[in-house]
Amino acid sequence: MFDEMDALAWGQAQGDRARKLFSAVVLAVLDDAVRDEKKLGEGMGVDSVTRWARSKDGRLVLSCAGIDPTERAVKGLAAFVQRGERVSSALRLNDDSDSSMADAA
Repeated sequence: MFDEMDALAWGQAQGDRARKLFSAVVLAVLDDAVRDEKKLGEGMGVDSVTRWARSKDGRLVLSCAGIDPTERAVKGLAAFVQRGERVSSALRLNDDSDSSMADAA
């Protein structure tokens, strides 16, 4: 009985690790698109991330990362790139706002 539970837990952990790996790929794509937006000009990064997200490989990576590859998700990715904010700084800002909310409570 415990062997079945261990196997189930191990399989769940393996799936979580795979999802994190694919999430990292999505974040890297967003960083590349933001860099393209700044370096190549307005709209170039947005165009590249929307083409990638609508491609077969992009849809597969988004699905494996736990993101539904819908048009709404593609528009959200494009809006993030259009803001021109790097993923690392966006995550840092979210962490700061979470900690300040916890301090206020």
